[in-house]
Amino acid sequence: MAPGSRCLLLLLLGILGAPALGNPGPLEDVVIDRYYIPKICLREAQMGDFVRYHYNGTFKDGKKFDSSYDRGATVAGVVGVGRLITGMDRGLQGMCVNERRHLIVPPHLGYGSIGVAGLIPPDATLYFDVVMLDIWNKNDKLQVTTVSKPERCNRTVENSDFVRYHYNGTLLDGTPFDSSYSKGSTYDTYVGTGWLIKGMDQGLLGMCAGEKRSIVIPPFLAYGEKGYGTVIPPQASLVFSVLLVDFHNPKDGVFLEHLEVPEPCKRRAVTGDFVRYHYNGTLMDGTLFDSSYSRNQTYNTYIGKGYIIPGMDQGLQGVCVGEQRRVVVPPHLAYGENGAGDKIPGSAVLIFDVHVIDFHNPADPVEIETVFRPEGCNVTTRDRDFVRYHYNCSLLDGTRLFSSHDYEKPQEVTLGANKVIEGLNSGLLDMCVGERRVLIIPPHLGHGESGARGVPGSAVLRFEVELISMEEGVPEGYLFIWHGEPPANLYEQMDLNKDGGIPADEFSTFIKTQVAEGKGRLMPSSDPEKVIADMFQNQDRNQDGKITPEELKLKSDEDQEKIHEEL
Repeated sequence: MAPGSRCLLLLLLGILGAPALGNPGPLEDVVIDRYYIPKICLREAQMGDFVRYHYNGTFKDGKKFDSSYDRGATVAGVVGVGRLITGMDRGLQGMCVNERRHLIVPPHLGYGSIGVAGLIPPDATLYFDVVMLDIWNKNDKLQVTTVSKPERCNRTVENSDFVRYHYNGTLLDGTPFDSSYSKGSTYDTYVGTGWLIKGMDQGLLGMCAGEKRSIVIPPFLAYGEKGYGTVIPPQASLVFSVLLVDFHNPKDGVFLEHLEVPEPCKRRAVTGDFVRYHYNGTLMDGTLFDSSYSRNQTYNTYIGKGYIIPGMDQGLQGVCVGEQRRVVVPPHLAYGENGAGDKIPGSAVLIFDVHVIDFHNPADPVEIETVFRPEGCNVTTRDRDFVRYHYNCSLLDGTRLFSSHDYEKPQEVTLGANKVIEGLNSGLLDMCVGERRVLIIPPHLGHGESGARGVPGSAVLRFEVELISMEEGVPEGYLFIWHGEPPANLYEQMDLNKDGGIPADEFSTFIKTQVAEGKGRLMPSSDPEKVIADMFQNQDRNQDGKITPEELKLKSDEDQEKIHEEL
């Protein structure tokens, strides 16, 4: 049988099939053996439906006279309109996709008493083994079935949106023809702009990110009469199993969702502020691509300065300390078409769940809030005063760092002696005994970018302080000052035994006497004996254990300062 003759056979079926010529013989109908019926049959072929099927045609003795398999192409046609031999028209009706039938077609429902020259003899009974592959009708519409849908769906796909989705594509009989999964990447395109077949353009509309759909597309909304390459036959219905990974519109800005905003919020971050925050970064399908929590370290950066992606620069504007915020960033404000590394695909929408730990501005001073101030407070702390105070220190998110209450006694320090961080020193000035304050100290007045033991870098600190006591200090560089003029014959008075030398015990006795009589005061300290010992060592210039008249000098003599005088 010549190939050309085989291609014409089905046309001859219609031309010669009805009515059959010559004596039709006994009236017989088509014998149908439905030897395989699929468990699920969504549709049965009816008159007027367009069908695609494979078949083998044989005579009673098994000799094959035709086969679509041999031609490597399915047969497509309309059922019940006289384009097929009557027996085939009847035998195909009621078939499901993937159903298999044996058909026995009597001569008068086949090619009758004439047959087909060189192919089918007159009055031949024909045997067909048929498998139905596709059924559709010109009145069909797109069939969209939602398989699963996320609970939260704030937005659905519209025309002109850019979508990223995975899909498996099959013919109606389940034959796969394409899959994005096998390529290891999503299919990325615009919707409603003609870049997709019409059925897919329509089938993606209204989807949520994370939604799964089954989309059945009739041929006239797919590749029609031409098909596509060798994988999609002409007039093929297509079935797409689609998972929408994400989508956006080129006109989208940053979308903000305020999950938790603390009350009160005294200040909101602006351009130029330095923010410390934790975050989880996910794609729209929930895939985690980065997390500061996994590193156990906040992400620290200036906002509005271009140090981070534009979407986050915008998304962190206006945050409060302690706020939890979701920032949805379209790709043109993130990593664009190229993506980043192997975790952020090109054209990916990014979702950041942010928890703001603290923020500050490099120009911030210490923020002082007076919680309690005693009435009748006339004396306040000044630079060089010696103070005792209790404190609790924490981060702005409430994380406890240190407390003086963990020890037996209050903290002691001489103000202005560079023994505490600058911000705390400032916050302890002009306090009354018994006063309580809350101090907010920015990192440039705290422990800076490097932090300290137990203190993260660039952390804003919160101190609760209470002043327990204070002692008036002495100027910087002094260990003792006179309240009036020092004695004119200072050495003679200090040399108690008049032996021409002043040992350490005589020196100590003399200084203690001056303090007790109110004639002078030592630098405040928790260890006065050490202060006196330091004074003696300063005067015993040759370190021989005694002070001579030549060695004894007032500090005023050394510094030529007239305001205070100190040994």
